Amino acid sequence: MNPILVADRVTKRYGTNFALNNVSLEIPSNSIYGLLGPNGAGKTTLIRIINQITYPDSGKILFGGEPLLPHHVSMIGYLPEERGLYKSMKVGEQALYLAQLKGLPKAEAKKRLLYWFERLQIGDWWNKKIQELSKGMAQKIQFIVTVLHEPKLLIFDEPFSGFDPINANIIKEEILHLKERGTSIIFSTHRMESVEEICEYIALLHNAEKILDGKLSDIKKEYKNNVFTVGMIAQKGDEILKELSERFQISASSYDPLESQVEFKVKLPSPDTGSFLKHLSSKGTVNSFVETIPSANDIFIKTVQSKSTHE
Repeated sequence: MNPILVADRVTKRYGTNFALNNVSLEIPSNSIYGLLGPNGAGKTTLIRIINQITYPDSGKILFGGEPLLPHHVSMIGYLPEERGLYKSMKVGEQALYLAQLKGLPKAEAKKRLLYWFERLQIGDWWNKKIQELSKGMAQKIQFIVTVLHEPKLLIFDEPFSGFDPINANIIKEEILHLKERGTSIIFSTHRMESVEEICEYIALLHNAEKILDGKLSDIKKEYKNNVFTVGMIAQKGDEILKELSERFQISASSYDPLESQVEFKVKLPSPDTGSFLKHLSSKGTVNSFVETIPSANDIFIKTVQSKSTHE
C-alpha cells in the first residue's frame, strides 16, 4: 500500500537548535499512525510543517506521492492540542463558519453538521453560545469541524484532552470508524494506553530525531525479553521461589500456603523454555505460563532512556 505521506530527511532549525534533525517517516494509507515523544521532541514542528504553517530548512514532504503544495492542505484535517472557539458565537453559527472556511457550501456544511451533531449527541446545543459549553462539549465541536470536510489525512494532537472516560471512548470509536472508511490518521499523544488501543504504526521522536518507527506489533516482538508470568500449584512454594531466585531473575512473586498457589515472573536467559518448564513440572502443577509482551509505554521509556544514556 502506498503511503499517504512521506517525510524525507526533514530538518528544521531555530537558531542553532534543531527542532527536527534529518527525520524520515512513511505514513501508510488507511492507517492510524502514532507520533510519540517527550515534550520538545519535534512532534509539533513536524505537524506544523505538514500543515505548511512553517517550512523545513531541508528535506521534503510528499503527499500522495506528490511534493506537498498549498492545495494539499485542504485535504488535511488538523485538530491541535491548544484549541479555541469564539465564545460569543452560537455553536451552529460558528461550526457553519468554520466549515465554509474549509470550502464546503453552506447547505452541504449544514447537512453534514446536523449529521455529526446527532451522531455525537449534541443536537440540542446548536443555538447555544460557545461560552455555555463544557470543555468536553467544545472539544466535540472542534472534532466535528476537523473531520467535516472528509479529508484524506487527519492529524489529531492529544484528541482525548478534556474528555471524561465515556466521551473519550466515543471519540476513540469515531476515530476507528473514520479509519474504516479509508481515512489516514496521524495521532500525536502522550497517552500510551490510547496508542495500544488504536495505533497500528508508531514513530518515536526524541531530541529532534527519529529513534524508532514501524508496525507496533512488530516492534513489540523485537522488544520481548524472555519474561514469563507463571502460575503453579505446589507444596513448599517459598522454597521453590528461593531456589529459582538463585538461578533466575524472579519478580512479582507470591505464595499462598493455604491454596498452595505460587505466582511469579521470571526472566529466562533464552527463548528456549523447554528445560525450564520441565524443571517446574517436577516441582508441582504448572497451570499458567504466559510470555509478557512489553507495552507501548515500556518501549517508550526503555528507548528514550537508552538514547539519553548514550548521548
